[in-house]
Amino acid sequence: MNYKDKYQMWLSSPMIDEETKAELRSIANNESEIEDRFYKNLDFGTGGLRGIIGAGSNRVNIYTIGMATQGLANYILKAGQDRAKRGVAIAYDSRRMSPEFALQSALVLCANGIKTYLYGELQPTPILSYTVRQLGATAGIVITASHNPPQYNGYKVYWEDGAQVTHPIDRDIIDEVNNIEDFSYIKTISKEEAIDKGLLEIIGEDLLSKYINRVKELCFDRDLVARMGDKLNIVFTPIHGSGNKPVRRVLEGVGFKNLWVVAEQELPDSDFSTVTYPNPEEKEVFDLAIDLAKENDADVIIGTDPDCDRVGVVVKNKKGEYVALNGNQTGALMVDYCLRALRDQNRLAENACIIKTIVTSEMGKRIADSYNTKTLNTLTGFKYIGERIKEFETSKEYSFIMGYEESYGYLAGDFVRDKDAVIASMIICEMAAYYKEKGMTLYEGLEDLWQTHGYYKETLKSIEMAGKEGMEKIKDIMDGLRNDCPAKIADTRLARAEDYLMSKAIDFVNDRTEEIDLPVSNVLKFILEDDSWFAVRPSGTEPKVKLYFSVVGSDLKDAEEKASKLEKAVFDLIG
Repeated sequence: MNYKDKYQMWLSSPMIDEETKAELRSIANNESEIEDRFYKNLDFGTGGLRGIIGAGSNRVNIYTIGMATQGLANYILKAGQDRAKRGVAIAYDSRRMSPEFALQSALVLCANGIKTYLYGELQPTPILSYTVRQLGATAGIVITASHNPPQYNGYKVYWEDGAQVTHPIDRDIIDEVNNIEDFSYIKTISKEEAIDKGLLEIIGEDLLSKYINRVKELCFDRDLVARMGDKLNIVFTPIHGSGNKPVRRVLEGVGFKNLWVVAEQELPDSDFSTVTYPNPEEKEVFDLAIDLAKENDADVIIGTDPDCDRVGVVVKNKKGEYVALNGNQTGALMVDYCLRALRDQNRLAENACIIKTIVTSEMGKRIADSYNTKTLNTLTGFKYIGERIKEFETSKEYSFIMGYEESYGYLAGDFVRDKDAVIASMIICEMAAYYKEKGMTLYEGLEDLWQTHGYYKETLKSIEMAGKEGMEKIKDIMDGLRNDCPAKIADTRLARAEDYLMSKAIDFVNDRTEEIDLPVSNVLKFILEDDSWFAVRPSGTEPKVKLYFSVVGSDLKDAEEKASKLEKAVFDLIG
């Protein structure tokens, strides 16, 4: 069925509501818009789906959400009645239509006889991970599009361990979703009927309080916080999202006294009206926070994204200017702080490990090596870090300390299995207190790490390529690099090429080919003889191709020059 036929089918279907049909009629004379909305079904990928909110098969709406949930329900039912009785937990953030999509998901599950636990108000994504584990649920759903622009929403699926679904479960769920051929396959009941039958339960305060207490127990040095809690000045912004209550409860609960919240960004706002888009990776979202920090001489600024799984950090440099740390820099500081605190308290296990992704800086590994701590790599995506934590529960091979990725996601402890900005916010403030007690800022702490371990500089460049043509262009870029990468880049010879789609690495220095023992993923990584590297992958959630760059310099200026040279060479290469 082509896009025109799909468009007409939606207009004529008795199962599509009149409001949706009216939206579709409003684009009747816009051929390109019709094509974009219907040229494909919105992809249900390995973690769920994400897209623009609106009418159409390539949009997020109650119908595409319903089809995804019916597919998940079918998978759970095939796994046995015990799975259905254990149920599914659902949470949502502050985005447009999030409560409606969460309720729709719940009612589809309940109509299939699956017990469902639904939060009554917005909650951070990591709390859903915790909730799945605490309830012993079979699965979890979060309605969120993370840090995407306001017009987006999405749907993420978690499994019983509290991590996002991984292979082979993800593929099996995708198959079930793809088998939903039309809306008649979707079952649903009313909210009242679901409650009357005991299938729908609204989650109250109890679980949230348990989560908050578990986070506070993770505090690495309570004596430090007791000494510095009334001396450290903190500014926090939830950027209109779900982090406001839990982050404040944790920081105040462990003993941080001087906490200012950005009033203009404190309350949930689906338009994210004070920012272009709510991404803590962009320093612009901190403009209001920096103004508030200047008024109160803040030592550290933290900002969480709408579903509160990512956190950005802004700190003072030696000149007293507020500068934003990137995800790699914050991660390196956290690795050093956590391992140092555990070592100083004689609590650092011999089999301790940290976990990072393949596109995350090697600086964290260098720091971990100095503590005789193992570093493990995973593919991009925190679900793979969660998967390793689960393995360690059984094998006892390693004791997990923390995991992180360059895209501002961090986790300590094992009671959550996804990146957690509530936990990370507490650790960041601990770090800031540690350095302040030494008469230093967090940025000066980073400079100390550079001097000891090397001046690492990483950058991320994203090229947006929307629509059908964009998808084809992204494929051309990946195919070109995969099949014809030059032997020298930026005047430096290529030492190693890693193709995670083909599970193969070529070692040019030793002239050999090696197998990569990680799940298949469309990622290419090229490592040069001077330890610089770059990686390329299509985004799994946005119409973009992402390019990651990393260099190590003799000083900061040298690192910046190397980074600029490498970026230019790669962009010239891909055209």
